[in-house]
Amino acid sequence: MSSPIRVLVVDDSAFTRKIISDMLNADPDITVVDVARNGAIGVEKARSLKPDVITLDVEMPVMDGLEALKIIMREIPTPVVMLSALTQEGADITLEALEIGAVEFVPKPSGSIVLSVDEIRDMLIKKVKLAAKARLRPQKARYQSEKTVMNLSQLKTLGESPPRRWEHGNAVVVIGTSTGGPSALSRVLPVLPADIPAGLLVVQHMPAGFTKSLAKRLNNACQIEVKEADEGDGIEKGKALVAPGGYHMVVKANGKVRLSGAPPRNGVRPAIDNTMESAADVYGNKLIGVVLTGMGRDGAEGMAAIKASGGKTIAEHESTCVIYGMPKAVIERGLADVIVPLDEVGEAIIRSIDEIK
Repeated sequence: MSSPIRVLVVDDSAFTRKIISDMLNADPDITVVDVARNGAIGVEKARSLKPDVITLDVEMPVMDGLEALKIIMREIPTPVVMLSALTQEGADITLEALEIGAVEFVPKPSGSIVLSVDEIRDMLIKKVKLAAKARLRPQKARYQSEKTVMNLSQLKTLGESPPRRWEHGNAVVVIGTSTGGPSALSRVLPVLPADIPAGLLVVQHMPAGFTKSLAKRLNNACQIEVKEADEGDGIEKGKALVAPGGYHMVVKANGKVRLSGAPPRNGVRPAIDNTMESAADVYGNKLIGVVLTGMGRDGAEGMAAIKASGGKTIAEHESTCVIYGMPKAVIERGLADVIVPLDEVGEAIIRSIDEIK
Protein backbone atom coordinates (compact mmCIF):
# COMPACT_ATOMS: atom_id res chain seq x y z
CA MET A 1 0.00 0.00 0.00
CA SER A 2 1.39 3.39 -1.00
CA SER A 3 1.89 6.16 1.53
CA PRO A 4 -0.77 8.88 1.80
CA ILE A 5 -0.25 12.14 -0.09
CA ARG A 6 1.21 14.63 2.41
CA VAL A 7 -0.42 18.06 2.11
CA LEU A 8 0.45 21.45 3.61
CA VAL A 9 -2.54 23.84 3.85
CA VAL A 10 -1.70 27.56 3.68
CA ASP A 11 -4.50 30.07 4.35
CA ASP A 12 -4.90 33.11 6.61
CA SER A 13 -8.40 32.07 7.70
CA ALA A 14 -8.51 29.58 10.56
CA PHE A 15 -12.03 28.62 9.44
CA THR A 16 -10.87 27.86 5.90
CA ARG A 17 -7.81 25.97 7.13
CA LYS A 18 -10.12 23.76 9.20
CA ILE A 19 -12.54 23.15 6.30
CA ILE A 20 -9.79 22.33 3.81
CA SER A 21 -7.99 20.08 6.29
CA ASP A 22 -11.18 18.20 7.18
CA MET A 23 -12.06 17.72 3.52
CA LEU A 24 -8.63 16.31 2.69
CA ASN A 25 -8.22 14.19 5.81
CA ALA A 26 -11.54 12.52 5.03
CA ASP A 27 -9.84 10.74 2.13
CA PRO A 28 -7.71 7.76 3.22
CA ASP A 29 -5.13 8.51 0.51
CA ILE A 30 -4.42 12.03 1.81
CA THR A 31 -3.10 13.39 5.09
CA VAL A 32 -2.65 17.04 6.08
CA VAL A 33 0.79 17.25 7.69
CA ASP A 34 0.49 20.89 8.84
CA VAL A 35 -1.13 24.27 8.23
CA ALA A 36 0.21 27.82 7.91
CA ARG A 37 -1.52 31.17 8.34
CA ASN A 38 0.52 33.16 5.80
CA GLY A 39 2.88 32.73 2.89
CA ALA A 40 6.09 33.31 4.86
CA ILE A 41 5.24 30.58 7.36
CA GLY A 42 4.05 28.40 4.50
CA VAL A 43 7.41 28.69 2.71
CA GLU A 44 9.32 27.81 5.89
CA LYS A 45 7.10 24.78 6.55
CA ALA A 46 7.42 23.71 2.91
CA ARG A 47 11.21 23.81 3.30
CA SER A 48 11.20 21.74 6.48
CA LEU A 49 8.32 19.33 5.84
CA LYS A 50 8.78 18.85 2.08
CA PRO A 51 5.09 18.02 1.49
CA ASP A 52 3.89 16.26 -1.64
CA VAL A 53 1.31 18.99 -2.38
CA ILE A 54 0.58 22.48 -1.06
CA THR A 55 -2.83 24.19 -1.10
CA LEU A 56 -2.30 27.92 -1.24
CA ASP A 57 -4.55 30.94 -0.76
CA VAL A 58 -3.69 34.21 -2.51
CA GLU A 59 -4.62 37.05 -0.17
CA MET A 60 -2.67 36.66 3.07
CA PRO A 61 -0.80 39.02 5.41
CA VAL A 62 3.02 39.17 5.69
CA MET A 63 3.52 37.34 2.37
CA ASP A 64 0.76 36.71 -0.16
CA GLY A 65 0.24 33.52 -2.11
CA LEU A 66 1.82 34.66 -5.37
CA GLU A 67 5.04 35.74 -3.67
CA ALA A 68 5.14 32.48 -1.71
CA LEU A 69 4.51 30.53 -4.93
CA LYS A 70 7.45 32.20 -6.68
CA ILE A 71 9.79 31.23 -3.84
CA ILE A 72 8.45 27.67 -3.71
CA MET A 73 8.82 27.19 -7.46
CA ARG A 74 12.33 28.63 -7.42
CA GLU A 75 13.72 26.90 -4.33
CA ILE A 76 11.65 23.80 -3.59
CA PRO A 77 9.47 22.98 -6.61
CA THR A 78 6.33 21.43 -5.14
CA PRO A 79 2.94 20.83 -6.78
CA VAL A 80 0.63 23.65 -5.68
CA VAL A 81 -3.17 23.81 -5.84
CA MET A 82 -4.42 27.39 -5.60
CA LEU A 83 -7.64 28.37 -3.83
CA SER A 84 -9.40 30.74 -6.21
CA ALA A 85 -12.18 33.27 -5.71
CA LEU A 86 -14.90 32.96 -8.36
CA THR A 87 -14.54 36.55 -9.56
CA GLN A 88 -12.85 38.17 -12.56
CA GLU A 89 -10.06 39.41 -10.30
CA GLY A 90 -9.79 35.91 -8.86
CA ALA A 91 -9.51 34.49 -12.39
CA ASP A 92 -6.73 36.94 -13.31
CA ILE A 93 -4.75 36.08 -10.18
CA THR A 94 -5.30 32.36 -10.70
CA LEU A 95 -3.98 32.57 -14.27
CA GLU A 96 -0.90 34.39 -13.02
CA ALA A 97 -0.37 31.63 -10.45
CA LEU A 98 -0.71 28.92 -13.13
CA GLU A 99 1.83 30.76 -15.29
CA ILE A 100 4.24 30.92 -12.35
CA GLY A 101 3.95 27.18 -11.82
CA ALA A 102 0.85 26.22 -9.82
CA VAL A 103 -0.53 22.92 -11.11
CA GLU A 104 -4.26 23.35 -10.48
CA PHE A 105 -6.89 25.47 -8.72
CA VAL A 106 -10.20 24.99 -6.96
CA PRO A 107 -12.91 27.49 -5.95
CA LYS A 108 -12.45 28.74 -2.42
CA PRO A 109 -15.11 27.29 -0.09
CA SER A 110 -16.34 30.63 1.24
CA GLY A 111 -18.46 33.56 0.11
CA SER A 112 -21.30 33.35 -2.41
CA ILE A 113 -20.32 30.34 -4.53
CA VAL A 114 -22.41 28.33 -6.94
CA LEU A 115 -20.82 24.99 -6.04
CA SER A 116 -21.94 22.90 -3.09
CA VAL A 117 -19.57 21.95 -0.30
CA ASP A 118 -19.65 18.35 -1.51
CA GLU A 119 -18.73 19.44 -5.04
CA ILE A 120 -15.82 21.52 -3.76
CA ARG A 121 -14.63 18.65 -1.53
CA ASP A 122 -14.70 16.18 -4.42
CA MET A 123 -12.94 18.66 -6.70
CA LEU A 124 -10.31 19.48 -4.07
CA ILE A 125 -9.50 15.82 -3.44
CA LYS A 126 -9.34 15.10 -7.18
CA LYS A 127 -7.06 18.08 -7.85
CA VAL A 128 -4.73 17.27 -4.95
CA LYS A 129 -4.37 13.68 -6.19
CA LEU A 130 -3.72 14.96 -9.70
CA ALA A 131 -1.18 17.50 -8.44
CA ALA A 132 0.68 14.75 -6.58
CA LYS A 133 1.40 13.13 -9.97
CA ALA A 134 2.79 16.33 -11.49
CA ARG A 135 6.46 16.57 -12.34
CA LEU A 136 7.97 19.95 -11.65
CA ARG A 137 11.40 21.31 -12.34
CA PRO A 138 13.22 24.42 -11.08
CA GLN A 139 12.08 27.53 -12.92
CA LYS A 140 14.55 28.04 -15.76
CA ALA A 141 12.14 28.82 -18.58
CA ARG A 142 13.39 30.92 -21.47
CA TYR A 143 10.98 33.70 -20.54
CA GLN A 144 12.15 33.95 -16.92
CA SER A 145 15.02 35.84 -15.37
CA GLU A 146 17.17 34.25 -12.67
CA LYS A 147 15.48 36.05 -9.80
CA THR A 148 11.93 36.79 -10.86
CA VAL A 149 9.17 35.32 -12.96
CA MET A 150 8.22 37.71 -15.74
CA ASN A 151 4.66 38.85 -16.21
CA LEU A 152 3.13 37.80 -19.52
CA SER A 153 2.92 41.45 -20.58
CA GLN A 154 6.74 41.54 -20.54
CA LEU A 155 7.08 38.62 -22.94
CA LYS A 156 5.82 40.24 -26.12
CA THR A 157 9.09 41.95 -27.05
CA LEU A 158 11.15 38.80 -26.36
CA GLY A 159 9.61 36.91 -29.25
CA GLU A 160 9.49 39.72 -31.79
CA SER A 161 11.27 39.00 -35.03
CA PRO A 162 11.40 40.58 -38.48
CA PRO A 163 8.81 39.39 -41.01
CA ARG A 164 9.87 36.16 -42.69
CA ARG A 165 9.29 34.95 -46.20
CA TRP A 166 6.95 32.02 -45.98
CA GLU A 167 7.46 29.31 -48.56
CA HIS A 168 3.98 27.89 -48.09
CA GLY A 169 1.25 28.18 -45.46
CA ASN A 170 -2.51 28.71 -45.33
CA ALA A 171 -2.94 26.21 -42.52
CA VAL A 172 -5.11 25.85 -39.43
CA VAL A 173 -3.57 24.80 -36.12
CA VAL A 174 -5.52 23.23 -33.24
CA ILE A 175 -3.72 23.19 -29.87
CA GLY A 176 -5.16 21.14 -27.01
CA THR A 177 -3.97 21.08 -23.40
CA SER A 178 -5.11 20.59 -19.82
CA THR A 179 -3.16 20.45 -16.54
CA GLY A 180 -0.09 22.64 -16.92
CA GLY A 181 -1.60 24.21 -20.03
CA PRO A 182 -1.63 27.93 -19.16
CA SER A 183 2.10 27.89 -18.47
CA ALA A 184 2.74 25.76 -21.57
CA LEU A 185 0.70 28.05 -23.82
CA SER A 186 2.61 31.07 -22.48
CA ARG A 187 5.79 29.45 -23.80
CA VAL A 188 4.43 28.32 -27.17
CA LEU A 189 2.17 31.06 -28.53
CA PRO A 190 4.58 34.03 -28.00
CA VAL A 191 7.03 32.29 -30.35
CA LEU A 192 4.61 32.53 -33.28
CA PRO A 193 5.15 35.57 -35.56
CA ALA A 194 2.39 38.06 -36.35
CA ASP A 195 2.47 37.21 -40.07
CA ILE A 196 1.99 33.48 -39.53
CA PRO A 197 -0.13 32.19 -42.46
CA ALA A 198 -2.40 30.12 -40.26
CA GLY A 199 -5.42 30.49 -38.03
CA LEU A 200 -5.25 28.88 -34.60
CA LEU A 201 -7.79 27.23 -32.30
CA VAL A 202 -6.86 26.65 -28.65
CA VAL A 203 -8.69 24.27 -26.33
CA GLN A 204 -7.68 24.50 -22.67
CA HIS A 205 -9.62 22.49 -20.10
CA MET A 206 -10.81 25.29 -17.83
CA PRO A 207 -14.12 26.45 -16.32
CA ALA A 208 -16.22 29.32 -17.62
CA GLY A 209 -14.86 32.71 -16.61
CA PHE A 210 -11.22 31.68 -16.60
CA THR A 211 -10.75 31.26 -20.36
CA LYS A 212 -11.48 34.94 -21.02
CA SER A 213 -8.72 35.92 -18.61
CA LEU A 214 -6.41 33.33 -20.20
CA ALA A 215 -7.03 34.72 -23.69
CA LYS A 216 -6.48 38.30 -22.53
CA ARG A 217 -3.19 37.48 -20.84
CA LEU A 218 -1.94 35.52 -23.84
CA ASN A 219 -2.96 38.33 -26.18
CA ASN A 220 -0.76 40.73 -24.20
CA ALA A 221 2.16 38.32 -24.59
CA CYS A 222 1.84 37.39 -28.25
CA GLN A 223 2.50 38.90 -31.63
CA ILE A 224 -0.59 37.11 -32.94
CA GLU A 225 -4.05 38.14 -31.74
CA VAL A 226 -5.59 35.91 -29.07
CA LYS A 227 -9.24 36.14 -28.00
CA GLU A 228 -11.89 34.00 -26.35
CA ALA A 229 -14.08 32.65 -29.13
CA ASP A 230 -17.57 34.01 -29.71
CA GLU A 231 -20.28 32.24 -31.70
CA GLY A 232 -19.64 32.76 -35.42
CA ASP A 233 -16.04 33.98 -35.14
CA GLY A 234 -14.06 33.33 -38.31
CA ILE A 235 -10.77 31.42 -38.36
CA GLU A 236 -8.22 33.94 -39.62
CA LYS A 237 -4.48 34.07 -40.23
CA GLY A 238 -2.55 35.44 -37.28
CA LYS A 239 -5.41 34.96 -34.82
CA ALA A 240 -5.98 32.36 -32.10
CA LEU A 241 -9.46 31.60 -30.80
CA VAL A 242 -9.66 30.12 -27.30
CA ALA A 243 -12.60 27.81 -26.59
CA PRO A 244 -14.72 29.35 -23.81
CA GLY A 245 -15.06 27.31 -20.64
CA GLY A 246 -18.30 25.32 -20.62
CA TYR A 247 -18.65 25.10 -24.42
CA HIS A 248 -17.30 22.80 -27.10
CA MET A 249 -15.79 24.78 -29.98
CA VAL A 250 -16.51 23.16 -33.35
CA VAL A 251 -15.64 24.25 -36.87
CA LYS A 252 -18.30 24.76 -39.51
CA ALA A 253 -17.85 24.27 -43.25
CA ASN A 254 -17.72 28.05 -43.82
CA GLY A 255 -14.62 28.41 -41.62
CA LYS A 256 -16.46 29.87 -38.64
CA VAL A 257 -16.72 28.40 -35.17
CA ARG A 258 -19.84 27.26 -33.38
CA LEU A 259 -20.08 27.03 -29.60
CA SER A 260 -21.92 23.93 -28.45
CA GLY A 261 -23.45 23.07 -25.10
CA ALA A 262 -23.51 19.36 -25.95
CA PRO A 263 -22.70 16.99 -23.08
CA PRO A 264 -19.08 16.78 -21.88
CA ARG A 265 -16.82 14.36 -23.70
CA ASN A 266 -13.95 12.63 -21.93
CA GLY A 267 -15.45 14.26 -18.84
CA VAL A 268 -14.68 17.78 -20.12
CA ARG A 269 -16.29 20.65 -21.98
CA PRO A 270 -14.63 22.07 -24.04
CA ALA A 271 -13.21 18.83 -25.43
CA ILE A 272 -10.17 18.84 -27.69
CA ASP A 273 -11.47 15.88 -29.70
CA ASN A 274 -14.60 17.78 -30.78
CA THR A 275 -12.61 20.71 -32.13
CA MET A 276 -10.00 18.58 -33.89
CA GLU A 277 -12.49 16.22 -35.51
CA SER A 278 -14.68 19.03 -36.84
CA ALA A 279 -11.61 20.91 -38.12
CA ALA A 280 -10.30 17.77 -39.85
CA ASP A 281 -13.59 17.48 -41.75
CA VAL A 282 -13.21 21.04 -43.03
CA TYR A 283 -9.45 21.53 -43.53
CA GLY A 284 -8.11 18.03 -44.26
CA ASN A 285 -4.38 18.07 -45.03
CA LYS A 286 -4.14 21.79 -44.22
CA LEU A 287 -4.66 21.01 -40.52
CA ILE A 288 -1.98 20.73 -37.82
CA GLY A 289 -2.85 19.21 -34.45
CA VAL A 290 -0.86 19.85 -31.28
CA VAL A 291 -1.35 18.10 -27.93
CA LEU A 292 0.42 19.45 -24.85
CA THR A 293 0.54 18.45 -21.18
CA GLY A 294 -2.58 17.12 -19.49
CA MET A 295 -4.29 14.23 -17.72
CA GLY A 296 -6.44 11.74 -19.62
CA ARG A 297 -6.91 10.91 -23.29
CA ASP A 298 -8.70 13.94 -24.73
CA GLY A 299 -7.12 14.80 -28.07
CA ALA A 300 -6.17 11.25 -29.08
CA GLU A 301 -9.27 10.69 -31.22
CA GLY A 302 -8.90 14.17 -32.65
CA MET A 303 -5.29 13.54 -33.63
CA ALA A 304 -6.36 10.27 -35.24
CA ALA A 305 -8.88 12.21 -37.33
CA ILE A 306 -6.20 14.71 -38.34
CA LYS A 307 -3.82 11.92 -39.38
CA ALA A 308 -6.61 10.21 -41.36
CA SER A 309 -7.31 13.46 -43.23
CA GLY A 310 -3.66 13.89 -44.20
CA GLY A 311 -2.82 16.59 -41.66
CA LYS A 312 0.24 16.91 -39.43
CA THR A 313 0.49 16.15 -35.71
CA ILE A 314 2.78 17.37 -32.92
CA ALA A 315 2.96 16.09 -29.33
CA GLU A 316 4.87 17.44 -26.36
CA HIS A 317 7.73 15.21 -25.22
CA GLU A 318 7.36 13.44 -21.88
CA SER A 319 10.40 15.25 -20.46
CA THR A 320 8.62 18.62 -20.23
CA CYS A 321 5.03 17.58 -19.48
CA VAL A 322 3.63 18.51 -16.08
CA ILE A 323 1.25 15.57 -16.56
CA TYR A 324 2.22 13.07 -19.25
CA GLY A 325 -1.26 11.80 -20.00
CA MET A 326 -2.74 13.30 -23.17
CA PRO A 327 0.53 13.36 -25.14
CA LYS A 328 1.23 9.79 -24.00
CA ALA A 329 -2.16 8.65 -25.35
CA VAL A 330 -1.30 10.23 -28.71
CA ILE A 331 2.27 8.92 -28.86
CA GLU A 332 1.44 5.36 -27.79
CA ARG A 333 -1.04 5.10 -30.67
CA GLY A 334 1.60 6.23 -33.13
CA LEU A 335 -0.35 9.39 -33.95
CA ALA A 336 2.45 11.95 -33.48
CA ASP A 337 4.50 12.97 -36.53
CA VAL A 338 6.70 15.16 -34.34
CA ILE A 339 7.54 14.74 -30.64
CA VAL A 340 9.44 17.68 -29.12
CA PRO A 341 10.05 19.34 -25.73
CA LEU A 342 7.81 22.29 -24.91
CA ASP A 343 10.27 25.02 -25.89
CA GLU A 344 10.54 23.50 -29.38
CA VAL A 345 6.78 23.23 -30.02
CA GLY A 346 6.47 26.75 -31.43
CA GLU A 347 9.22 26.14 -33.97
CA ALA A 348 7.71 22.76 -34.83
CA ILE A 349 4.40 24.48 -35.60
CA ILE A 350 6.16 27.01 -37.83
CA ARG A 351 8.02 24.25 -39.72
CA SER A 352 4.83 22.24 -40.19
CA ILE A 353 3.01 25.27 -41.60
CA ASP A 354 5.86 25.90 -44.02
CA GLU A 355 5.66 22.30 -45.26
CA ILE A 356 2.01 22.56 -46.23
CA LYS A 357 1.67 22.98 -49.99
